Amino acid sequence: MKILVTGAGGMVGAEVAAIAKAAGEQVLARTHRQLDATNDAQLGAFFMVAKPDAVINCAAMTNVDACQTDPRASHAANALAPELLARHCRESGAILVTVSTDYVFDGEKPDWFYTQKDATNPLSVYAKDKLQGEQLAMAAHNRVVVARSGWIFGRNGRNFVAQVVERGRRGEKLKAFNDSFGTPTYAPDLARRLLELARRDLPGIYHVCNGGEGTSYFGFAKAAFETAHLPIENLEPVSVETVKRPAPRPRNTRLRCLALEATGLKPLRHWTEALPDFVEGQPV
Repeated sequence: MKILVTGAGGMVGAEVAAIAKAAGEQVLARTHRQLDATNDAQLGAFFMVAKPDAVINCAAMTNVDACQTDPRASHAANALAPELLARHCRESGAILVTVSTDYVFDGEKPDWFYTQKDATNPLSVYAKDKLQGEQLAMAAHNRVVVARSGWIFGRNGRNFVAQVVERGRRGEKLKAFNDSFGTPTYAPDLARRLLELARRDLPGIYHVCNGGEGTSYFGFAKAAFETAHLPIENLEPVSVETVKRPAPRPRNTRLRCLALEATGLKPLRHWTEALPDFVEGQPV
């Protein structure tokens, strides 16, 4: 299978490209500088020559606060790009797998998981654009897989748990929210599932995250500290109310996928099982 990976310079895209290449796939890994997914003409020229069988779209503007202050850039990257990719996939006969976010939900579902059956209600510019990107892509092409995920951690990029381990190893005292909840997702595990969805060619919306009951940011940080053998007393739980940020965030975005049994895909391993793989690969 010839696979185009957009956003290949990012945390998830880099993992998708590496894992697909190791599996023997023909991989066209493109960073934003190499292929701008918001540029219709550039995409058209690329698809005409490359003719991929599948596109895994990992390109996005993921800084939630930056999206809030620059809505035009957010709309282009998070809403327009998936639609353009879907159109070009339709014209070339390729399947599109596009990564979306748990932030499409408002977080008002207390102490429970969000499934594909739950109503979306995005709070921020970023989340609204990501939801629109889902909708536009699926309207443009009948072979689109939307993979919603969140709390992604991995080696190729700065993310919450990477910063926690890095700063913890420097002996810094850290604060983490104890009233904001999600389901951690290890980037290599997410990447493998994205490739599985592309190969199976089963259009639809999927929630892709590691197993487990989810956790708070404090619980996530505590588990990372324990895995890295760092002193727990350097962690302090705080409320999200103590921090003012430009963009609103949902309090609970724990995800669960209803489609796994129907597709024959096994649930991903528990996030605490993936955490040691990540921590052991972090520089000391």
